[in-house]
Amino acid sequence: MNVMVVGAAGYIGSHAVKQLLQSGHRVVAIDNLHRGHRQAVHPQASFQQIDLADTAALGEVLREYAVDCVMHFAALAYVGESVTDPLSYYHNNTAGAISLLRAMQAAGVRRLVFSSTCAVYGEPEATPIVETMRRRPISPYGWSKWCAERVLEDFAAAEKEFAFAALRYFNVAGAAADGSLGEDHNPETHLIPTLLLAALGRRERVTVFGTDYPTPDGTCIRDYIHVEDLCAAHIVAMDALRPGDRRFYNLGIGRGYSVREVIESARRVSGRAIPLEYGDRRQGDPPVLFANARKIQEELGWSPHYTELDPIVASAWNWHKNHPQGFAV
Repeated sequence: MNVMVVGAAGYIGSHAVKQLLQSGHRVVAIDNLHRGHRQAVHPQASFQQIDLADTAALGEVLREYAVDCVMHFAALAYVGESVTDPLSYYHNNTAGAISLLRAMQAAGVRRLVFSSTCAVYGEPEATPIVETMRRRPISPYGWSKWCAERVLEDFAAAEKEFAFAALRYFNVAGAAADGSLGEDHNPETHLIPTLLLAALGRRERVTVFGTDYPTPDGTCIRDYIHVEDLCAAHIVAMDALRPGDRRFYNLGIGRGYSVREVIESARRVSGRAIPLEYGDRRQGDPPVLFANARKIQEELGWSPHYTELDPIVASAWNWHKNHPQGFAV
């Protein structure tokens, strides 16, 4: 299959490109390199530096490569930043999705796998979270993705042959098992890489945001899914799409780990001290988020390979210790 991966130079997109190629698909990789890394894109993929807002350029690539399906990862994804700069999030995450859909419509491409987020649920009414729970985001990031999901539903209702799968991620973590790819953000705000960078001495300390949540140890609880399991789910979803499909799936391992548990895992795996400091809660952080991912398991046969925290952290540590400067060297 000919697959266009949008956001292909990012953390998740680059892993998806790698897996698609390993699965025998042909890939054209799209990224504006605003936050992605050209070095992360597999050399067997055709690369085009294009912004998501450039509808005409996206359409040209869709036609030139006779694309069968699009995987869309090109999102801004910092909750805190979305609170202080909401317009950028609606411009990229919502208007960008509309630009891509217009290009797909013009080129006659009718299959899309969309990178969504558990942030669409906001503070859930219960855990584990199932797909039918009410969506009520509490951050502009979550709302920007909620709006994109709404656009997808309305577009699919109007275009009967169009099919999509929206995959609602929980916390993505880890690195490629062969050590070739990993997580390199600037700024880096995700918990596991910040802990490992501190273990390497590249950060002075790690801030724990909030120790007074209504959880057993007072810190937030999150569901951590390995990036390779996540990308495998995208390929399974792509293969399952049929005309008219409108699919929504949670992607997680079905249990949560607290911030303190992740800290202890990083210390165990790295064998190093990790200095901490404690701060106030961040706006937009629910106390507990973890998934019920039974729907995708039952409908598509997907299940995560990594189900314990230490192996997820260990794969990330393997990449960080061998790439202490990220993709810079």
